[in-house]
Amino acid sequence: MSEALKPPVAFTPTVETTTEDESETSQGLNKALHDILETTSENYGHAVRSVHAKSHGLLEGTLTIHDTLPAELAQGVFAKAGEHPVVMRFSTNPGDILDDSISVPRGLAFKLLDVAGDRLPGSEGETTQDFIMINGPAFATPNARPFLANLKLLAKTTDKAEGAKKVLSAVLRGTEAALEAIGLPSPALQTLGGAPNVHPLGETYYSATPFRFGSYIAKFSLAPVSSNLTAHTKEKVDTHNRPDALREEINAVMTAGDAMWELRVQLCRDLETMPIEKADAVWDEAESPFTTVATIRVAAQPSWTADRAKAIDDGMRFSVWTGLAAHQPLGQINRVRKSAYQMSSDFRADFNRCPIHEPKALPALD
Repeated sequence: MSEALKPPVAFTPTVETTTEDESETSQGLNKALHDILETTSENYGHAVRSVHAKSHGLLEGTLTIHDTLPAELAQGVFAKAGEHPVVMRFSTNPGDILDDSISVPRGLAFKLLDVAGDRLPGSEGETTQDFIMINGPAFATPNARPFLANLKLLAKTTDKAEGAKKVLSAVLRGTEAALEAIGLPSPALQTLGGAPNVHPLGETYYSATPFRFGSYIAKFSLAPVSSNLTAHTKEKVDTHNRPDALREEINAVMTAGDAMWELRVQLCRDLETMPIEKADAVWDEAESPFTTVATIRVAAQPSWTADRAKAIDDGMRFSVWTGLAAHQPLGQINRVRKSAYQMSSDFRADFNRCPIHEPKALPALD
């Protein structure tokens, strides 16, 4: 670590600050998500996630924690070098299953197995650690109330004709490009369907929100490093007459060869410039760079099959609140996620009559 860097901020419960309307906002989020779930389950006869419903790549691999990490990085899961099985799920953020020409932000969730240690409330007795990421370094809104407003807009489009959504996406992409040209990107437009239609495997993904990192506080990122992944960074995907183009593109890469990502950590070094309760704040990498703590390797494999979807899409949930107490989610956005994730998981399990359990081993996949 450079001597010019400030020391990392020590974690204490006082780094979080709740607001009087937090409970009310959380209830509103749950209702909006429940409305999406009711609409989509009625349409499909099958319950899918209330957000990030459509998976594009479902992979199994191994995460290797690097040895000789400095003390400030050898924290929580990363305190001991070793290997963990990992399940990865690439997705996009709407709560309905859309044609891939409707371009929206990319998401990535991955689950580590065989993780030991004191657990977060609600995940006692489990041995998994989840990470939930998006392809942007910060969250779309600073806190939960404007996030609820965005979610209500998204919910209103859930049951609309897909042709109208394609038109909306094209218009929003044009608007987004115009805003970016003058330095004003719009996360709200991206959420509704104006994000660049980029290749998921070339993207760097971020936790966006902060987490406890053992004795400290951090954000996470996962960056592609093997050449077969970085070759697709910023690549736009041709989705014309290809409703599942993203699945096809990911499968073409993953069946052709092995792939590798680096899991990186950005430590909070100043609570003023790296706030906990302002989720849309990008932490300056000059002030605290992302540093690699582990590597994920995935052998060549089919990346999406019905068998994989049944095991991972239907049989698993991913939540920032599944894991170790040493990686407690921090900030209002993460706090309201807890009940929302649980509600969505419970709805899917009940509607599909398919219990959701945390895996003890990787599922047997084709």
